[in-house]
Amino acid sequence: MTSKFQGLKLQKINYPTEGEVIKRDEKGKINVNFPVIPYIEGDGIGPDITKAMQLVVDTAIKKCYGDSKKIHWWEVYAGEKSYNLFGEWIPEDTMEAIRYFKIAIKGPLTTPVGGGIRSLNVTFRQKLDLYACVRPVRHFSGVPSPLKEPNKVDMVVFRENTEDVYAGIEWEAESKEALKVIDFLEKEMGKSVRPDSGIGIKPISITGTKRLMRMALKYAIDNGKKSVTIVHKGNIMKFTEGAFRKWCYETALEEFRDFVITEEELFNEHRGEVPAGKIVIKDRIADAMFQQILLRPEEYHVLVTPNLNGDYLSDALAAAVGGLGLAPGANMNDEIAFFEATHGTAPKYAGLDKVNPGSMILSAVMMLQHLGWNEAAELTVKAMEETIKSGIVTYDLARQMEGSKEVSCSGFAKAICEKM
Repeated sequence: MTSKFQGLKLQKINYPTEGEVIKRDEKGKINVNFPVIPYIEGDGIGPDITKAMQLVVDTAIKKCYGDSKKIHWWEVYAGEKSYNLFGEWIPEDTMEAIRYFKIAIKGPLTTPVGGGIRSLNVTFRQKLDLYACVRPVRHFSGVPSPLKEPNKVDMVVFRENTEDVYAGIEWEAESKEALKVIDFLEKEMGKSVRPDSGIGIKPISITGTKRLMRMALKYAIDNGKKSVTIVHKGNIMKFTEGAFRKWCYETALEEFRDFVITEEELFNEHRGEVPAGKIVIKDRIADAMFQQILLRPEEYHVLVTPNLNGDYLSDALAAAVGGLGLAPGANMNDEIAFFEATHGTAPKYAGLDKVNPGSMILSAVMMLQHLGWNEAAELTVKAMEETIKSGIVTYDLARQMEGSKEVSCSGFAKAICEKM
């Protein structure tokens, strides 16, 4: 089939027939009115929440822009649906589509625990070099929370996505590879490791660290954030996480000196008063940071973390404001933005039109903001908050909210649209 999209080469899936490629102006700003957005509906509850998200997004765009803007949704494949269709968990066509169109969104994907296929999410991140997992976390009025003042939580986590123990460099206990590494460590490096150990490697690089910090600082500057906090376990892992801290500071002070001030400078030279226009660079040990997000959340705005710390912290932050049902996320590099629901597939609810589509909807809000369609993004958030305030919620929130009205996944989406 001949495609109007020059350079897009597909083997197994149909080409899109309408829409435009994402374009940027000379300043790097996206300028498009009818973008093709590849989407993966996901496994388990994925189809339900994807349909709900598309309804809300399409309604917001129509309300804000009439016929002058429109998303052309184009389905691509990964996970169980892909395996059933093509015998592959992620066809190369899907990777090609995301590289070509630069923006995509997906539902949750299945990954067996303890064996079988490797995490599909990790595969996407590494093959596309989506080096930053970006997770904004804030409270929505009316959502039950374990905190007394959840409204104080308003943070964005920038988690390194391609390195650390998630790099997938590991060998099973007593395998010939593990034994070979253990033998090398003992004979060549003088390190003793039990012979029945599984072995994993934890790479953290200057390149991976500095590009993440650079993205976080640009975000903080563009969005008027007051602080950027480096979260690490450098007191124990001095040459990996300790180096992460060091390289983050170097990036801030060498590349963004006009915009930043360190916490040490703040108190030693400015008596704790932040100079106008300055972003405070802080750092916190990871275990202490878990206390800080509960006890003093208002003091933190952007967090920059290695891979594993960021995974833990972003989920803990989501729990503080009501759970993963309302936690959006994106995996990004300097060109590609891949938005996703941050929770699992919940297979026992598959096809029941029951679960909360909030995470997927809010990830789409991030996508709208990335496109520069801020009016539609703001309308969606406002309508969603008003829906929750009015007590119209899915089962996960209804069981915690006295006097609420429980609705289905699609019913929640329709209620949001009615509030626009």
